[in-house]
Amino acid sequence: MNLYAFGKGLVKTVLSPLYRFEVIGKENFPKDGGILLCSNHIHALDPPVVGMTAPRTVHFMAKEELFNAPILGSILPKVNAFPVKRGMSDREALRTALKILKNGDVVGLFPEGTRSTDGILKKGLSGAGFFALRGNADVMPCAIIGPYKAFRKVQVVYGEPIQMAPFRERKASAEEVTEVIMASIQKILDDYSGNK
Repeated sequence: MNLYAFGKGLVKTVLSPLYRFEVIGKENFPKDGGILLCSNHIHALDPPVVGMTAPRTVHFMAKEELFNAPILGSILPKVNAFPVKRGMSDREALRTALKILKNGDVVGLFPEGTRSTDGILKKGLSGAGFFALRGNADVMPCAIIGPYKAFRKVQVVYGEPIQMAPFRERKASAEEVTEVIMASIQKILDDYSGNK
């Protein structure tokens, strides 16, 4: 068993007794091809929770500072995470993400760039649109609906994939595509936030 699969099982074992996870829309997740998985970001547990619930292996883009932490820094590369400098203008991270997407795999990122302290979806960074357009991948919008409180429900909702071919054909900007991605995440939040 690889470390990613082990970590996925471990996260599930540790977190499932504490939170009542409800996963919705897993059937929307494409079974193959490059996918840019974009989610809102409300808690430090979001990456392992998305990794635990996604039906495919996710390569997460994580802030560079985490890779300098004594123990975490050695674990992250083994669970398919790769570093990015804040602002998503890191060329090495760009190359890594595009290579993963073009290989037909899944890259996970949080377009807001940091956690939302009030749970309200913030403006997305244009890097999300850049990856979607350049990575030969479609986008899977995802919304995490908390709060992360003991024994309370946490929903992870996967929306309908956003087909990127029409945006590439008309040479849409990264900013426009990012706005479409964020609007899709916001729609999921609007549709499901009252169902808790």
